[in-house]
Amino acid sequence: MVMQKNIQSKLRRVKDRIKAAALSAGRDPETVKLVAVSKTVPADRILAAIKAGATDLGENYVQEAREKIEALRGENISWHFIGHLQSNKAKYAVKLFDLIHSVDSLKLAKELNKRAGAPGKVQRILIQVNISGEESKSGIDAKRALELVHEVSLLENLAIHGLMTMPPYFNAPDRVRPYFRALRSLQVLIRQEAIPNVDMTELSMGMTGDFEAAIQEGATLVRIGTAIFGERR
Repeated sequence: MVMQKNIQSKLRRVKDRIKAAALSAGRDPETVKLVAVSKTVPADRILAAIKAGATDLGENYVQEAREKIEALRGENISWHFIGHLQSNKAKYAVKLFDLIHSVDSLKLAKELNKRAGAPGKVQRILIQVNISGEESKSGIDAKRALELVHEVSLLENLAIHGLMTMPPYFNAPDRVRPYFRALRSLQVLIRQEAIPNVDMTELSMGMTGDFEAAIQEGATLVRIGTAIFGERR
């Protein structure tokens, strides 16, 4: 009960901050979805978050997620894959996740398309863009993102719904704004192309330390773990 109230309080606080950030940017708070990042969080704590109102959960590792999704099978929630996805895990990812945020190559997209085709699923995905150009970050180079979107749009079992990025880490959220702004500009550019099978509505950007700045720059999906579940163990 103490754990439930603690998570409930933190979740409410995060939702209030999301609402305030959206309103400060002249946006409808309903256009911003909270993805509660449950990486390393045990199923009982995730369940507490669900009972407190979390509807979307984000996981980074397929094997870890598979066990939790099975444990929480009866709950009405949407599962997001937000980590780096290897092609050999594609068949599991398609079975487990409603939205995959981290598609960053044609090779991975083709494997997901193949695996989604078997059960007749159209897998919803985002294209991950390495907007900062850091070698340590996953994602397609921003200059090649449009080309990748065109290529992936031809795969009949995938549906592109937007873009995702992980900017450099800064202690000051305002230093991250240019990266969020750059992803938003890329979204606008791709949208202008009017590519069939591409719906550029989602921008997955912003985490615990910078999600308010991300919302003010156009984020529709914010990935927040620490502010809800506490520091990783």
